[in-house]
Amino acid sequence: MNRLSYDLHIHSCLSPCADEDMTPANIVGMASIKELDVIAVTDHNSCRNCRAVIEWAKQYDIMALPGMELTTEEEVHVLCLFETLESALQFDRYVYERLGHIRNSAVIFGEQYLYNEKDERIGEEERLLIQSTSIHFDEVYDLMRQFDGVMVPAHIDKSANSLLYNLGFIPEGSKFQCVEIANLQRKKQLCEEQEYLQGIRVISDSDAHYLTDINEPKNWIEVEKPTILSVINWLRNTRN
Repeated sequence: MNRLSYDLHIHSCLSPCADEDMTPANIVGMASIKELDVIAVTDHNSCRNCRAVIEWAKQYDIMALPGMELTTEEEVHVLCLFETLESALQFDRYVYERLGHIRNSAVIFGEQYLYNEKDERIGEEERLLIQSTSIHFDEVYDLMRQFDGVMVPAHIDKSANSLLYNLGFIPEGSKFQCVEIANLQRKKQLCEEQEYLQGIRVISDSDAHYLTDINEPKNWIEVEKPTILSVINWLRNTRN
């Protein structure tokens, strides 16, 4: 078995709420300094800085999963992580078509910078990314099957943009097999309160918006092979 340290919820400077120093190269460099094995950049409703992150991660021998933090119509945040960059970018286009046409105000929300593989700024996203899409929460599981990904409801113990806060319950018929908890010390309590959480995967990430927020190697997963597919299948709670 391979024991891997991870941080699967990191925002780049494409997210308006993230610091401008959160460029792909800086993120990967900090992850290397902190000796993480697996990372995912999960910008709000976008995967378009993932290519640059993946290319930088190759240079540092870090596994980088392409990802997104999707905002559903109910304003629930869901981490969407993918087997391949191609699938992630296909889903990116799908989401963009279901994103409102609200223009970003950098003064209010922050800049939304796009970067290439040389860590050069190549543009800005003009549409506000931190808005809800028209995708319902109960659609996400099947969408991830369609786009070779996995859904992980994000920071379900937080009092904003979380499954339990926004909906107040776990919908009947839910199929997701992993959730993210911001404070792992609450895991026992949450599992006692929510029977659905018993027996599924629970992870914890930094939700980093600044370089210093990226996790130290304190959270771990064990997989048979150190591959993206093995990590995705672990999150799906299926065999590697």
